[in-house]
Amino acid sequence: MSNVLEEIVVHKRGEIEAARRLTPEDQLRDQLPNARRVRGFVKALQRSPGIGLIAEVKKASPSAGLIRKDFDPGAIAKIYEAHGATCISCLTDEHFFGGHLDHLRAIREHVSIPLLRKDFILDRYQVLESRAAGTDCVLLIAECLNDETLADLFSYTQELEMDALIEIYEPENLERVLRLNPPLVGINNRNLKTFVTELDHSIRLSKQIPDSCLLVSESGIRTHDEVLRLQDAGVAAILVGETLMRSPDIGSKVDELLGRS
Repeated sequence: MSNVLEEIVVHKRGEIEAARRLTPEDQLRDQLPNARRVRGFVKALQRSPGIGLIAEVKKASPSAGLIRKDFDPGAIAKIYEAHGATCISCLTDEHFFGGHLDHLRAIREHVSIPLLRKDFILDRYQVLESRAAGTDCVLLIAECLNDETLADLFSYTQELEMDALIEIYEPENLERVLRLNPPLVGINNRNLKTFVTELDHSIRLSKQIPDSCLLVSESGIRTHDEVLRLQDAGVAAILVGETLMRSPDIGSKVDELLGRS
């Protein structure tokens, strides 16, 4: 790891320890019986009649800065659901992306479709924290995790009855991810070391993804024509944030992206 990703991971480890001191793991476990029931994230994508849309609630990013000023996570999520999003992704990293776990909790109160916690998950504590907050799926980024930790977090996610979206960017990480037989694999078109985006990255790597994995293309998706290109390459779902969040009319942009306008 280097550059932006390394900086994020170092900062995140400090955040995890601070959160653990504030709310110990045993307190989180005590919250589990009252957590909202898990809604099948993978199942929702599998049932999607066309390409599935994971619409992202995202306030800012290190590369783009502030993306949306009028930021109301619950209201945005309701628009996504009303316009046919299959699932919702919520950025919960605060320092680099302007997110918060409270944004996810607010979204959980407003929509019925499954919800992904998108963050830099490095520790079991965050997985437990996610389930207590009502998350249905967590993002696991292969570039941040060694083999042992990736396998452990994937197993723990399943133990808590959630799904996991295992994401890669570097092609050399694909083999070790596929050894876990995950039902859901994401290819990030954005290099997390440089934050440069290339849509064809998903298309090239899609040829190496087995049919048993539902493939998600993430980042840099802006037009319906690009969605069609990805679909033709075997991509089953797309994760889109900035394109939607920058639009003055989020609902219309969802319709346009999915070819409904």
